[in-house]
Amino acid sequence: MPLPRPDAATAAGLALGALADVALADPRRWHPVAGFGSLAAALERRSWRDSRAAGAGHWLVLVGSTAALGATADQATRGHPAARTVLTAAATWAVLGGTSLGRTAGRMHDALAAGDVVAARAVLPSLAGRDPRHLDEAGLARATVESVAENACDAAVAPLFWGAVAGLPGLLGYRAVNTLDAMVGHRSRRYERFGWASARADDVANWLPARLTATLTVACAPLAGGSAAGAWRTWHRDGAAHPSPNAGRCEASLAGALDLRLGGRNVYGTRVEDRPPLGDGRTPQPADIARATRLSRAVWLAAATLAVLARMRRT
Repeated sequence: MPLPRPDAATAAGLALGALADVALADPRRWHPVAGFGSLAAALERRSWRDSRAAGAGHWLVLVGSTAALGATADQATRGHPAARTVLTAAATWAVLGGTSLGRTAGRMHDALAAGDVVAARAVLPSLAGRDPRHLDEAGLARATVESVAENACDAAVAPLFWGAVAGLPGLLGYRAVNTLDAMVGHRSRRYERFGWASARADDVANWLPARLTATLTVACAPLAGGSAAGAWRTWHRDGAAHPSPNAGRCEASLAGALDLRLGGRNVYGTRVEDRPPLGDGRTPQPADIARATRLSRAVWLAAATLAVLARMRRT
């Protein structure tokens, strides 16, 4: 069996896109993901039915067309390495959100450090879907740390993983899957059936990336002054207790790395979830947001390095 040829053009595009995210964060205007969200919302107004079949059709149209767009671009740039590098870099920049995640968490940290709980509550919807109105400083800090842990996967590691596996179709297709889950995959009366396919597809797409995120959290824990042994132990002991098959691995590994205790009561509008504890440490404080952000940044930059190296070994 012949060995796969290195794909230097895609590898370079992944590297340049990751560097663009570090330097520029998300595009400030005309963000492609926002445009996809607007298109998905417009289609939902026509396609919504209280049925799993309708939701599956909605998912198939949007994800299928987005992945097909990536496949077309991939095919069109075969034999044109410069064009492939530029398109891959642009797509990578568009689908990554690691730096924006860190900056938003930084705004939360600054508001809490200044004692401005009102301002901190206004930041939380950009990080998590839970109701901030009755959260105190400790509740806001915990919500932020949990969001940083979970979104290290969703915003950075997972798109880089799928970019390494499938190039342009992987980058665009994953972001479509994850965006639809954020839009219709949550539990509510409207989306319990219609959003079922989107939620399950996101679970599948994140299964391997979430475990890669946990593995990299173990490896990178010392870079943030944390414990690799604690991250490993808490991941394997507590990760499966979380209601999500993926988020729990990310949150538990970070909790163990930083000697924190995550989990507890979360309020999402009229819905209340009592989640089991993750970790044996103390409740997160505002200073822990900065520690979690440093660890998250190290994790996703390590993932970017692995994605580039992996793509160098593929056709």
